[in-house]
Amino acid sequence: MPSIFSRIVSGEIPCHRIAEDEHHLAFLDINPLARGHTLVIPKDETDYIFDIDDERLSALMLFAKMVGLGIERAIPCKRIGITVIGLEVPHAHIHLIPINSISDMEFSRPKLTLSHEELANIADQIRSELKG
Repeated sequence: MPSIFSRIVSGEIPCHRIAEDEHHLAFLDINPLARGHTLVIPKDETDYIFDIDDERLSALMLFAKMVGLGIERAIPCKRIGITVIGLEVPHAHIHLIPINSISDMEFSRPKLTLSHEELANIADQIRSELKG
């Protein structure tokens, strides 16, 4: 059975896309820790990030860097935090989270509730800041 992320890649489930290429997809987390919290995934379904071959993992990280720098330009923050947990969805993914303190990365914190319109606006802001 395909993961929820594979269903997003196929278009079966909608998302607020930030960036996409042949092998990667970045989209807003619908249960974000912060405005601009973005997930970056390989389009090929691989459960564990360290099971991705070196060349593809390097490409995924470079794609995440490009997206992260766009988020940083669009969303006021000190840095973009990056984390890979990999337990909640059996599809490798990177969280890119605008942060101002280390506590902003605590996944036990309550998530934001943003409307479809707010998410669409945030996605537009980030996309307008992407370079490369």
